[in-house]
Amino acid sequence: MLEKGLSARSTTTVTAGNTAVAMGSGDLEVFATPAMVALMENAAMRAVAAALPEGATTVGAEMNVTHIKPSGLGAEITATAILAEAEGRKLTFNVGARDAEGMIGEGVHVRFVVDRAKFMSRVK
Repeated sequence: MLEKGLSARSTTTVTAGNTAVAMGSGDLEVFATPAMVALMENAAMRAVAAALPEGATTVGAEMNVTHIKPSGLGAEITATAILAEAEGRKLTFNVGARDAEGMIGEGVHVRFVVDRAKFMSRVK
């Protein structure tokens, strides 16, 4: 059963590989917005994974976030996702990311529960 309040955290360190310049989203050596979004999605996926039926997973469908503060090389980033609403297959999460100095990004993320085999059968 997917109940409100399920949560998880995902952590990474800012390295040359997840900076804006490396990911092509900017030209500075700071934590890239796409990397922050991926970390938030990972936390949301992990928050509900153990509560899903056999053969099911979740896929990201929508992300609405603000990236409010830069983080430099070596910073440890932790993303948190909390299940705020479950309507059938639609799951809505409150997401946030922090470094040692505080909040760096926050928003809302929507995922859908899907059957792995059926989903992959539609991929060409």
